Formats: sequence, C-alpha cells, structure tokens
Amino acid sequence: MSLPGFGSPPAYYFMLILPRNLFSRICGFVADVRMPRLLLNALIRLFVRIFDVNLKEAKQQVSEFRTFNEFFTRQLLPDARPLDPDLNSILSPVDGYVGEFGGISNGLLIQAKGLEYRLTDLLDNPQRSGKYDGGVFITIYLAPQNYHRIHSMVAGEVSEFSYTPGDLWTVSPLGVHHVPSLFARNERLTTFLNSDKGECALVKVGATVVGRIRVRYHDQVSNRFGAVAKQIVLETPFKLERGEEIGMFELGSTVICLFPPEQIELHELQLGQKIFLGQAIGRFSQNLNA
Repeated sequence: MSLPGFGSPPAYYFMLILPRNLFSRICGFVADVRMPRLLLNALIRLFVRIFDVNLKEAKQQVSEFRTFNEFFTRQLLPDARPLDPDLNSILSPVDGYVGEFGGISNGLLIQAKGLEYRLTDLLDNPQRSGKYDGGVFITIYLAPQNYHRIHSMVAGEVSEFSYTPGDLWTVSPLGVHHVPSLFARNERLTTFLNSDKGECALVKVGATVVGRIRVRYHDQVSNRFGAVAKQIVLETPFKLERGEEIGMFELGSTVICLFPPEQIELHELQLGQKIFLGQAIGRFSQNLNA
C-alpha cells in the first residue's frame, strides 16, 4: 500500500524525514545504559518473547546482563555453532537470512529484484573494485533475534580495512526494495581477508538503530559525529582462524561477502534461506589448486 500520489509505503516517508544517524546514536546510548535490574530483565524477556530469541545457546543467563547491549551482543556456548569440517569450505560469517547472491557482472551487484548498485560505490575504491568484478557476492541480513557477532569466512589475516561514513537507512525489506543503492549509501566497514587462496572481503553495513559496528583488530568504531572515510593498513597483520570472531553489530544489520573471479564456487542457496555461522556457503574452486 502506498500513499495517494506517492510511489512508496507510508513507512518509507517516515524514514525519509527521520534523523536516522542521530536516532541510531541515541538508540546506541540507551542500549548502553545500566537500568534497574527488574526493568532490564523485563525488557530483555519482552524482546525474547516478541522475536523468539533462543536463550538456551547463550553463554550468560538473563540476570547476568548489565545492559541491553550486552544481551544483544551476547556470546554463544562453545558448541552452539559447529564449523563445517571441510577446510576448503567458505563459512557463513554470521547467523541470518540470504538476501541476495550471485555474480558481480560489469561492476554491478543485485540489491533486490529490479535494483542494482555499483561495486565501486560499495567499496569506495575503484582500484580495489576491479579485483572483485566478475566474482561473486552473498548478502546476509541479520534479523533482531539473530546472534550479532561477526566471524571470519576463511583462515587468514587482516592487513587492511576501510571505513566509509554514510546514511543509516533501514536494511529491512522496506529499505532494500525502496532505497536505491542502499548498501552503497549506508555507513560501512570493510574487512579485507588475506588467505592462502587470495583476498576476499567482508562488508559490514550500518543501518537504522545500529548503535555501532566494532572490530577486534582496530579501535575504529562506526556512527560517530564528524566521521571521515579511511583506508587503513595495519602495522601488524591480525591473524584469524576460520570461524574466529572479527567484530560485532551493536544492534542489527547486514553483511556482504565478496569474492574475486574463480576463487570460490557457491553452494546452492535460496533467497530468504536461513543460515548459521559456520555453515558452508561455498568452497574454494578446484582451479586454485591446479
């Protein structure tokens, strides 16, 4: 349903006038407030009930969380997400739902049916974009009930990353289907992973209500006043095992996995498919070992 004389749903126009970045910073601040224990417990349990959160796999009990953000970024029990045993497999870096996937053709990726966006806009780096043109991508949406820590798709090391400030449109279906070039407009932090099979990239996209994006290998934090775009080379590469934690979303969002031509072969995926951290989403191409 759309408003008479307008082409988008009413919620789109509400989001259009909302001060999205400021609103998201306020949400992040509130999520970090130490509330009275009874109020915090009640808020967490209400969220759990509404979004059907599985607390049995969480490391901590509800009574142990000191803030709502601690609950939202909760860690899982060690055996909650087994990694695919095939060392040539590409792991899903998060829990979530497959938004889109496929080939990167002529520098374009699919946002949703009928909507494309440019790889060079997403990476904000024309030279690096050429490395991934002709490769493949997978977009994974993290819903409110999902585990919100982000892990490595492959074993390797991080020697470089980029941060691009931007807007904070919702990455829900409302935004994905109605905001052109959404993922290239929103704030994002991109980790470049160097494995023995070459480089791949993990783009963490900000969104409305996402208080912050954090990573383990640097003190860069997203969603700050006066933020500027950065391309940073680490003095000492940060080594990662496959499935090891890279960072987290403090409130939810989307990741986009990028792979250069002929590096990997995607498994059969379906739009909207539910996937879990550590599940195989593809495997390194046999041509790399030839």
